[in-house]
Amino acid sequence: MSIAGPVRFGVLGCADIAWRRMLPAMAAEPDVRLVAVASREEAKARKFAARFGCEPVTGYRNLLLRPDVDAVYVPLPAMLHAEWVERALLAGKHVLAEKPLTSSHRQASRLVELAGSRGLLLFENFMFLHHSQHAAVRRLLADGVIGELRAFAAAFTIPPKPAGDIRYQAEVGGGALLDIGVYPIRAALHFLGPELGFAGGVLRWNTRRNVVSSGSILLATPQGVSAQLTFGMEHSYRTTYELSGSAGRILLDRVFTPPESHRPVVRIERQDRSEELVLPSDHQFANVVRHFTQALRQGHDLAAEAGNTLRQARLVDQVLAGSQVIRVGDALTE
Repeated sequence: MSIAGPVRFGVLGCADIAWRRMLPAMAAEPDVRLVAVASREEAKARKFAARFGCEPVTGYRNLLLRPDVDAVYVPLPAMLHAEWVERALLAGKHVLAEKPLTSSHRQASRLVELAGSRGLLLFENFMFLHHSQHAAVRRLLADGVIGELRAFAAAFTIPPKPAGDIRYQAEVGGGALLDIGVYPIRAALHFLGPELGFAGGVLRWNTRRNVVSSGSILLATPQGVSAQLTFGMEHSYRTTYELSGSAGRILLDRVFTPPESHRPVVRIERQDRSEELVLPSDHQFANVVRHFTQALRQGHDLAAEAGNTLRQARLVDQVLAGSQVIRVGDALTE
């Protein structure tokens, strides 16, 4: 699986996240060479290719046929992931796919198995996990700064988007759960471990757009450590988590989408005092590109990441199947 020299990337799709964040990070990475970007629309492919110094390709299939592409980055809408990730793997390409890998555990399992059988790397891009602030919080927990962990809480909420936004298009995997809710779920897995299970939830279902607009989820470990998660796209902006222990709390803001210039502030509260730790800024998009390329060049096995992808997908299935669904009208102003 190892690759000598720069990893030659092709890009399937011209999504906003690719334009603003991932492709600039790839273009700046010495171990990456952007070879081509594909779109169903020729003009979009040309626009991206001109900015990032690569070749435009019309049609995703045509990019997968190229012998000069080692790996593909897939920023397509969620409902298209299963088809095009599978096609990429069958074409012998390693895959870096935007979250969520697929919209179901069944599909994710099939893709993970296919990648393993072909000796290919399949990686789900939860980029926030590669920001150093979370490693700093885990060290504080390991050092017993707040005693024994009792509970975790996280929130990721954003204001409503314009009416035509892709997040409101059910046919391509729109809705707040797959687009936003997966972040706090993955953060809970990161801190509470692989035995985390679904305990209950409430989903607000937008009847006009036929998508989940927001929700609240309760997860728990077998030892009774709980995770209370809030997400949605009908709120003020919020991206935060809190860890509560037997001797104090750790609180952190800007946890999922910090700009690369942001210096995180960890707040530690105990019964008799509080303190703040200012951490270094970090570039999570550059970090995830480096993590993926180093795994390819050095032949690393990322089975642990694949395991977390499958646990995440199973929890999302359980949230959809087991939550109370409250149907609401469209509160957006057209």
